[in-house]
Amino acid sequence: MKLSILGARVIDPASGLDHVTDLHLDAGKIIAIGAAPAGFNAIESIDARGLVAAPGLVDLNVALREPGYSRKGNINSETQAAAAGGVTSLCCPPNTKPVLDTSAVTELILDRAREAGNCKVFPVGALSKGLDGEQLAELIALRDAGCVAFSNGLESFRSTRTLCRALEYAATFDLTVIFHSQDRDLAEGGLAHEGAVASFLGLPGIPETAETVALARDLLLVEQSGVRAHFSQLTSARGVALIAQAQARGLPVTADVALYQLILTDEALIDFSSLYHVQPPLRTKADRDGLRAAVKSGVVSAISSHHQPHERDAKLAPFGATEPGISSVELLLPLAMTLVEDGLLDLPTLLARLSAGPADALRLPAGKLAVGSPADLVLFDLASSTVAGEHWLSKGENCPFIGHSLPATVRYTLMDGRVTYQA
Repeated sequence: MKLSILGARVIDPASGLDHVTDLHLDAGKIIAIGAAPAGFNAIESIDARGLVAAPGLVDLNVALREPGYSRKGNINSETQAAAAGGVTSLCCPPNTKPVLDTSAVTELILDRAREAGNCKVFPVGALSKGLDGEQLAELIALRDAGCVAFSNGLESFRSTRTLCRALEYAATFDLTVIFHSQDRDLAEGGLAHEGAVASFLGLPGIPETAETVALARDLLLVEQSGVRAHFSQLTSARGVALIAQAQARGLPVTADVALYQLILTDEALIDFSSLYHVQPPLRTKADRDGLRAAVKSGVVSAISSHHQPHERDAKLAPFGATEPGISSVELLLPLAMTLVEDGLLDLPTLLARLSAGPADALRLPAGKLAVGSPADLVLFDLASSTVAGEHWLSKGENCPFIGHSLPATVRYTLMDGRVTYQA
């Protein structure tokens, strides 16, 4: 469909574009920025004066809960929520049931995502069969079925030798491996960051070294194997410092951080609210400041939601018996705008970390506004606020930000030139 978006402030971090202009879309592509091409007659137009037009957001970790956990969410509900948050492309982790370690599961997810038509879904395949850390999954078959990267999540490999061989195999075929670096033994039984708050509350702790010990090992294995690596869900200032050192040595590594880690600290646990129970845990203010600095400098090139929807019962037990995770993709853009409102990032830098940065990290065909590129974009209003939870689409309501007034409102999300969300 021929569509014109008129008078928006167009920001494309990939090219540095930032000025008020028009966008013209046809056949799912951007065909012109500025003046309409000769002979182009739009069937519809959107008056976008006062709105910002940016690349559709790219979220590297959104648990869709399908197959296997329909009580928590499904592909249709969670991609609807993602579109409401300004997301047009997302990656889903492999911890489904059955595990995303076969072509059949990959194809099921992709077929359901196409049927839903809310977002582009890029599956992340399991690095090991069943995520058990013993045998390598069929990586090439998974790649051919549509997996864009491979991960074992927070499940550790039983043997460092086996992990090393897996990375060498992935490097041979130029596959990307996503690490969630957390030492299993140091983290075992922990519920919160090991520090003053956990001690005061009597909660078993997970030390910062659970991340840094595993991260140091993983970076050495990346250097040895030559694999292309992305480090996900970093939580500590020392962790991002290790990433910065690796990048300075020329290692092909990128990193992301969960948006809530840039906002919250372990002090949020003081009332034992299970809504703040996440894994890896919320850490100290100093760690949060280190993560923010790394995002600003570009050491961490991607901000992700790390969306984990749960049914109501999953968060009703005592803190230690609840399931970790926050339902947050629906608020990705409005919540991220608090970082601009607080003066931590300027708007183009924030949008870069939400679009071009994550797309480049996993080599996804997304995250930019350019003639000939897919017409995946978000239109949002900086003069309006969003009351979180007022129109909730995710099946998981386990979100500590519900009820908060957040800067900016997503007005339209478009995928391939088609409106998938309208406020």
